[in-house]
Amino acid sequence: MQISNSYLQLGDDFYLPSTPRQPSNPQLFLWNQGLAESLGVADFLAQEQEDPAGFFSGGRLLPNSKPVALAYAGHQFGHFNPRLGDGRAHLLGELRGDTDMVFDVQLKGSGATPFSRGGDGLCGLGPAVREFIMSEAMAALGVPTSRTLAVVTTGDEVYRGDAVPGAVVCRVAASHLRVGTFEYFYAQGNKDAIERLCDYAISRHFPELASSEGPEKYSGFLRAVFSRQVELVCEWLRVGFVHGVMNTDNTTISGETIDYGPCAMISTYNPNTVFSSIDAMGRYRFGHQPSIAHWNMARLTECFLPLLDQDSKQATAIGESLLGEFPQNFEQRYHHMLASKTGVRLQGDSDKELCEDFLQLLRKQGLDYTNSFDSLTRSLIDPQHEDRCASQWPEWYQAWSARIEQQGRPREVVAEGMRRHNPVVIPRNHHMEAVIDECIKNGSPDAAKSWLKVLRRPYQDLPTTPNYQDPPADGDRSYQTFCGT
Repeated sequence: MQISNSYLQLGDDFYLPSTPRQPSNPQLFLWNQGLAESLGVADFLAQEQEDPAGFFSGGRLLPNSKPVALAYAGHQFGHFNPRLGDGRAHLLGELRGDTDMVFDVQLKGSGATPFSRGGDGLCGLGPAVREFIMSEAMAALGVPTSRTLAVVTTGDEVYRGDAVPGAVVCRVAASHLRVGTFEYFYAQGNKDAIERLCDYAISRHFPELASSEGPEKYSGFLRAVFSRQVELVCEWLRVGFVHGVMNTDNTTISGETIDYGPCAMISTYNPNTVFSSIDAMGRYRFGHQPSIAHWNMARLTECFLPLLDQDSKQATAIGESLLGEFPQNFEQRYHHMLASKTGVRLQGDSDKELCEDFLQLLRKQGLDYTNSFDSLTRSLIDPQHEDRCASQWPEWYQAWSARIEQQGRPREVVAEGMRRHNPVVIPRNHHMEAVIDECIKNGSPDAAKSWLKVLRRPYQDLPTTPNYQDPPADGDRSYQTFCGT
């Protein structure tokens, strides 16, 4: 295992050196053995006979690590802040995985940095456990996401109204480049930094663009980033994920989910579902996430206008043309996603309407999103579910069944295809809260580990899967999430 940090080569403007806070008594709470093995971390720890808690709490530095806090700006709930940066995170460096991909290794909750703006830079155990569980669940669901290598308790208390146990999250991501990173330099008029940052992002995420030059390189880069965002948000909608804080500083260039602060999962289907306590206007509600992704891409495009053309009017025209492709591309990808969930082969507008009509039924009847698609999938091979669906949605189910038969594929084959897109279990909010409470109350990760065994196989029926499939009694109408800070 060899840690490096290519980000430092970009120059001092891109980060500030920062040393993680020393925890008083670091203890390993949750450990991602599979991820550790893929990064070579497990072999390193075994060879050195070292405890992971020291390295992944900030108590000790990995060999060759030069921790820094990254600089970036961001639009937060639509309002621009020109200087945010890592206020409670330290980038330790990069590791090369077993697939030869490079991953950032970052500590979160590891103490104040020069970007903390008066904050303590710490993290409570509850948000740390949430990030571990959610990121592992999302990875197993097939959603692009950052991962969590470890949660380490610090032995110190953190004050968030009340005193709570402190913890550090070790996060692994394809990179921590954000829309806000480009905004940081655009706000300063630093065109050179944007060019360097773009070249760096291309080398990390879009090597197919490495040979392109000039405006074509930058328009190609924007299209590539847009494509990743389309894919990401469609995957969120597929599994019922609400990010909760889609600020531009939480929008990665790589197209990975990052920052699991006030996130949640929908139960009762409603596009207007919002859980975050700080999202009073519902800006980041479930069904508005595609529009916000488009808005965030517009902010990224603004940063590149000086590079798209020397003439400002022509640059604006190019940028608007690029952004104009986003809604159409999203709609196409979204309808294919929805068709995959319903087992329909799209051949025209009538198929799109058939799929959309199912969502309208769920909304009108106040039904659970995950369980309804699960039951629809099972109805192809299970007479009990077939009777239930036919009774629940008589006209629609008859039309859908006729369409499935018309496609000419065996019902078992259609069900198998649908299952790949319809999980049997998701990290439901009421189970999340119960597991976190139990972990904190008992000082033990056992509840989280038991749940993770199920969440890591979300498309299979395990003996303990039924323990986590029940929807909340009130449909999550009163549920709220809160930022970990």
